[in-house]
Amino acid sequence: MKLRIEDNTVRLRLSAEEVEAFQQQGRLETVVPLGPSVSDRLVYALQRDETATDSGLSVAYTSGRVVVRLPPQVADDWTTSNEVSLSGTFPVADNQVVHILVEKDLGCKH
Repeated sequence: MKLRIEDNTVRLRLSAEEVEAFQQQGRLETVVPLGPSVSDRLVYALQRDETATDSGLSVAYTSGRVVVRLPPQVADDWTTSNEVSLSGTFPVADNQVVHILVEKDLGCKH
């Protein structure tokens, strides 16, 4: 799974194998070590959010962890269809929004 953060946009791209793993497990996580300590790392994840009360995508950040969450129906529809991308916005501090993109990276191998 690839993560791209640019300005106020968070983008995840998943290979076909990762889409399948996400469909089966409801969570996909990548850990990027960034220093000598175990705590010096960035974790990013895509997670099926069973507590979601609407159909919107959301994002959460805690120390060193970025989690993009999909409501169950959105996750199911996306993983079982030919739909390539999901997008949404999520309100954050100071009346700003984060744009969220989750995409199937089906043809590109690099």
